[in-house]
Amino acid sequence: MNPILPIQYFIPDAEARDWNGRLYLYGSLDISGDTSYCSARYHVFSSGDLEHWTDHGQSFDLSTSHCPGAGRLYAPDCICRDGQYYLLYCADDGSEGMAVSNKPEGPFGNAVGIRGADRGGIDPAALLDDDGNCYYFWGQFSLKGARMNDRLDALDANSIVTGVLTEEGHGFHEGASIRKRNGIYYLVYTDISRGRATSLAYATSHAPLGPYQKRGIIIDNTGCDPETWNNHGSIAEFNGRWYVFYHRSSHASKFSRRACMEPIAFREDGSIDEVEMTTQGASAPIRATETVDAYRACLLSGKVRSESLHQLDAGEAHLESLTGIHSGDWAAFKYLEFHENVSAFSATLGSPVGGGILEVRCDHQNGPLLCACAAPLTGGWKIWQKVEAKLQLPVTGIHAIYLVFRGGQGRLFDLLDFSFMTDSQTLVR
Repeated sequence: MNPILPIQYFIPDAEARDWNGRLYLYGSLDISGDTSYCSARYHVFSSGDLEHWTDHGQSFDLSTSHCPGAGRLYAPDCICRDGQYYLLYCADDGSEGMAVSNKPEGPFGNAVGIRGADRGGIDPAALLDDDGNCYYFWGQFSLKGARMNDRLDALDANSIVTGVLTEEGHGFHEGASIRKRNGIYYLVYTDISRGRATSLAYATSHAPLGPYQKRGIIIDNTGCDPETWNNHGSIAEFNGRWYVFYHRSSHASKFSRRACMEPIAFREDGSIDEVEMTTQGASAPIRATETVDAYRACLLSGKVRSESLHQLDAGEAHLESLTGIHSGDWAAFKYLEFHENVSAFSATLGSPVGGGILEVRCDHQNGPLLCACAAPLTGGWKIWQKVEAKLQLPVTGIHAIYLVFRGGQGRLFDLLDFSFMTDSQTLVR
């Protein structure tokens, strides 16, 4: 389910790479509660099934870079050649560098600046082409590209192309990522043409350095959080299927961004249909009787936002809830699968005021009302109590579920999780 990584990690700018039948995820590292993008280190994650992810720990940090005086590491990429893995990194001072490891998860060392690109932009992307040449892309607002030398630490100055993508011509904002499929080069990038940099668009060419034609939007994260501003990601093939990797903001912040993914499909002409954000992500629809953490909502409307629960005991699990809930707000979860014996709904709420109403609606915030639960007086926002309600309408098949919040003035209650129940599970009769 989305977000795909363990809840305590905030990994934006996801570059996904299939190395030896395992998918590796490279990205920036946001710090929860921080008020700036990224941090001074990277982590690498990997998965063999796209559901269970391993944190390989810190792979690189500014202290071992060629620019230790910079403040933060921005989006990375990684390529593999002859059994060596080359981490391409950038920093907030415009530095562009490369570090090496003999393992895809690092740690990466022997860092050097990339001559010709260093101090010239952000967000590196690279492609090792079928003929052995490696191409490098970098920049914000106007993308530059060039062929790299054999050591992958410098650009061929004679090959540099400026304006590979531009804001005026392609909606290019930042965050390029390059892949090749069936002889077509795909540049995926952060697109600002819809007013905010929340879209991932793509452009194609039959030559690595272009010219590129914009083809469309792959995904737009508008609505994932009240403050969402940007997006950055990649596409990757794994076990015969293609996916888009992107990020969503959380905690009513432009920061605290989390990695997500959705399956994508190519048409015969090489174009990609736009896909929507979901809670299920690359997995099958969620069983309605499975407990769904409320923070996994794929759409939020109003003042409602996700929030980390600070545990007193360091050994306790990291938890999140939806908070800041006001009347008229709603949260959407896509998609749940219902069977004939589902008959009731359960939610875990906390409220020191009580009296709010949680409506459960099908397919739309104004869709059919399945049931409604009254929020009890629990004694505190984080003092949890389960509430149940019998379904008023039968529901089967696959549906989006909208939780719509009603009540008086001010904050109503916090929501930890919810599930649907069968007759054998519920106390409601």
